[in-house]
Amino acid sequence: MARTMPDNRIEQLVDCATAVFIERGYALTQMADVAAALGVAKGTVYLYVEGKEALFDLVARYADAPRPFAKKPSLPVRTPKAGATLKYVRERLAQSGVPPTLAKALASKRVDDVRVEFEAIVRELYDALAANRRGIKLLDRSARDFPELAALWFEGARGGLITLLTQYLDERVRRRVFWSVPDTAVAARLIIETVIFWAVHRHSDPHPQVVEETVAKNTVVNFLARAFIKE
Repeated sequence: MARTMPDNRIEQLVDCATAVFIERGYALTQMADVAAALGVAKGTVYLYVEGKEALFDLVARYADAPRPFAKKPSLPVRTPKAGATLKYVRERLAQSGVPPTLAKALASKRVDDVRVEFEAIVRELYDALAANRRGIKLLDRSARDFPELAALWFEGARGGLITLLTQYLDERVRRRVFWSVPDTAVAARLIIETVIFWAVHRHSDPHPQVVEETVAKNTVVNFLARAFIKE
């Protein structure tokens, strides 16, 4: 008799595997760990993926996809070609790009309303990070095992954003609409880390502060605006 797979089993697998990869890292994760988290026999996992490389590629692509998946992958998921997962992550980061308001601000020669502008930049950054929070945690943890991912994520994506935010802060300080700070690159990093904690990392806090997402976002936006903008 053919085995019947639950309709949402692939989503459950992605959720469990994401949690295990984030907790243990790629190198230490075993298929048995994922099976245990899913509550199935180890052999059941192989009905869905060929092996750990295929599972990691699946998770990288679907960790933050809306549930249920609009288009489920063909099963079992095959082991990706060399470099395929890295290529996907690179393309995904490129698609995310720079917050639109930040890009517009950097290209503009005038500032109509700096508070509206800055708050929009922070909100767009918050929304982008929140929408990809599990994938971000996955990259943070897995970068220890994949130097190429580390370079792509930390030096490329985050480093590029720090550079652009630094340029933005420099220009707004020069126009005297922002307070002067000792180091704008440090200030840019402060903005990113403040946003990423509340949009991403607080969800994995072992003793999280209970707060609605809208309240968290509005508090971050208001706090950063007051810190940088001259009244």
